[in-house]
Amino acid sequence: MTAVKPGDRVVVPFNISCGTCWTCSQGLQSQCETTQNREQGFGASLFGYTKLYGQVPGGQAEYLRVPFGNTLPIKVPGGVPDDRFVYLSDVLPTAWQAVQYAGIPQGGSVLVLGLGPIGDMATRVAKHLGAGQVIASDVVPERIARARRNDVQVIETTKQADVVAQVRDMTDGRGPDAVIDAVGMEAHGSPLASLAQKATAVVPDAIMEKVMQVAGVDRLAALNTAIEAVRRGGTISLSGVYGGATDPLPLMRMFDKQIQLRMGQANVWRWVPDILPLLTEGDAFGVDEFATHHVPLEEAPQAYMNFREKKEGHVKVLLKP
Repeated sequence: MTAVKPGDRVVVPFNISCGTCWTCSQGLQSQCETTQNREQGFGASLFGYTKLYGQVPGGQAEYLRVPFGNTLPIKVPGGVPDDRFVYLSDVLPTAWQAVQYAGIPQGGSVLVLGLGPIGDMATRVAKHLGAGQVIASDVVPERIARARRNDVQVIETTKQADVVAQVRDMTDGRGPDAVIDAVGMEAHGSPLASLAQKATAVVPDAIMEKVMQVAGVDRLAALNTAIEAVRRGGTISLSGVYGGATDPLPLMRMFDKQIQLRMGQANVWRWVPDILPLLTEGDAFGVDEFATHHVPLEEAPQAYMNFREKKEGHVKVLLKP
């Protein structure tokens, strides 16, 4: 261990990468060849996930065993509260990658579907990186209010026909240059996906794991909205998680509209050199006030339920171990 020492302040990415293999050298840390789960046919391991991604303990815990201790932790300066840097582990790089993958032209337009933590942060990153028109779609009042405070134009519906009609009205009838799907299988209008999510609390893990791998549980509500909303020749960036393996895509429609589609787990370390200076030199994304709730670790189950059910203004929760 030479890169970090006892007493250093660090942030640990949610995905586990060695930092030295070929895919890591290409900025594809989420596909790390050292931690790939080849038996499962999945990419790099994640903290706190099932055996599909390595079954590595951690994520929300008082103590964490960190593999690749010399290359995985992100060293950050002291002197400011934890909220300044904690989002380097997931939210910020995921949102940053979503915007980069969206390929928004300078001064161009983007529609963000979903104003949860990733979608909210994506609107902030898009504005910072030069998008001229940032539009979002959601129905949760607290999320809508947060976005509007940051000068985001909000469409207060998630119904596909209404979102498509309104966003075209706002973009000269064409649709936005890019759409970021920050919702995935949690989309309003995906009742079967919602049922599958809730079933994970009562159905044995082995059964639900197989369902998530091979069943078409997603109703693709948000993705279908993105496909219809984006302008011809535009780009869809997918950061919302989908679980089914048999979901049909409207490939003819996508081909006809000449849509580009990019997706994947965030390659955290790929974006750290771009993001970290923006946090050390100031608070470019409003991260100091980004969390709506700070709760002790023992209250995590209730906080998760409140977040899932969108209760009591839960938009982003930070756990205090």
